[in-house]
Amino acid sequence: MVTTQPPPPPSTRARIRTRSKRSFERTLASAKRTMLLSEVVRLAIDSFKASKVRFALTALGMVIGSASIILVVTIGLTGKQYILSELQKIGTNMVVLEYEGGGAGAINEYRNDFLTHDDERAVEEQVTGVAQSSPMLEMHDRVTFPGGVAKDVLVLGVNPQYKQVRNLIVLSGRFFDEEDETTHTPAAVVTETFAREMFGTPDAAINQTFQISGLPFTIIGTFKESVDTFGQSEISDETILVPYSVARYFTGTDNVKQIFFSIRDQNDVEEASKEIVAVVHSRHLASSVYKTSTLTALLTTASLIANALTVILLLVSAVTLAVGGVGIMNIMLATVRSRIREIGIRKALGATAREIKLQFLIEAVFISLSGGIVGAVLGLALPLSVRIFTSYNLPISPWSVIIALVTSTAIGIIFGTLPANRAAQMDPVESLKYE
Repeated sequence: MVTTQPPPPPSTRARIRTRSKRSFERTLASAKRTMLLSEVVRLAIDSFKASKVRFALTALGMVIGSASIILVVTIGLTGKQYILSELQKIGTNMVVLEYEGGGAGAINEYRNDFLTHDDERAVEEQVTGVAQSSPMLEMHDRVTFPGGVAKDVLVLGVNPQYKQVRNLIVLSGRFFDEEDETTHTPAAVVTETFAREMFGTPDAAINQTFQISGLPFTIIGTFKESVDTFGQSEISDETILVPYSVARYFTGTDNVKQIFFSIRDQNDVEEASKEIVAVVHSRHLASSVYKTSTLTALLTTASLIANALTVILLLVSAVTLAVGGVGIMNIMLATVRSRIREIGIRKALGATAREIKLQFLIEAVFISLSGGIVGAVLGLALPLSVRIFTSYNLPISPWSVIIALVTSTAIGIIFGTLPANRAAQMDPVESLKYE
């Protein structure tokens, strides 16, 4: 006896039909995705191979733009590195302390409350970040040069550590040492300009004698600043450095104009400068005003200026990329016009507007990205060659390469959208009739 199973209820049949429909839709969607990810890309590459010269010339603008972005960033970083290195030669760890004013005593009485050599010693003892220091006495005198010409010269009384604090370069001879300071030796270290004007050459000036306020001084060395400050520092063209212990006898006081400090860690400069002012304030009248000067703000400003200039140059380079993008758009519009029948055939065979649009968009991105890659290689070639064949270590930013490639891709998408949309919107019947 044959038994037959009853047919499933209507609700079950409905669920089966729904699952079958969803399965079919997933299969269809999968087929479309396969078309998008493989066939469309392959068609775009085939189109590129068929017109290599035209696409290569189109990508030339992107090559130039991408290479210029990398070179501009390299030039900007090199300039920034040079500026900061020059400023660091002046002394990025340096703190200059000076008296600004104030110091009222009794009612209606005013007196100066200058810095002293004891203030320097107190700061060295209480501020752990201080590595070296030097007081500075300032005097002016008239010195007679060969030919009977008398000039006003600047005489600074400093201690031996002043050389390290100010990063001075000794050109000939030596800088005075602790023994010269202790024995009150009338020794002088003069600028290169002073030595040339007085004795002809820096070497000829060594062991020569001249007078300051009637006292004979022997030149033991010549010096210059690590970076030419063009007279904007305490050192001028004709400056004479003498031991502080000797300069005291000319002034007859322990008061000093400025005190120079060198901080161990550059990151502690600002904090150390606050501590220095606090220590000095504790030793003087509450109404006295003292200030410190550092190069930290100048370094920050120089860095910001260099970055701003780099950004401006990058924007100029972006114009080149935009011009290359316009070229890509024009070529793609011409490509769409020459392939109208191909578009009509593809649509007649079932290609969707989305697939047509994606194909031409991929072609535009392929052109722009290819140009970007070639441009990035060329842009990196110059700084790498300089690094390999010279002693200069030009900075190379990986971000410049990323920016160049991302920008190239974005240019392809932006300027390839119009031709791709125009191709996707074509009527298949009219396209097939096109001659």
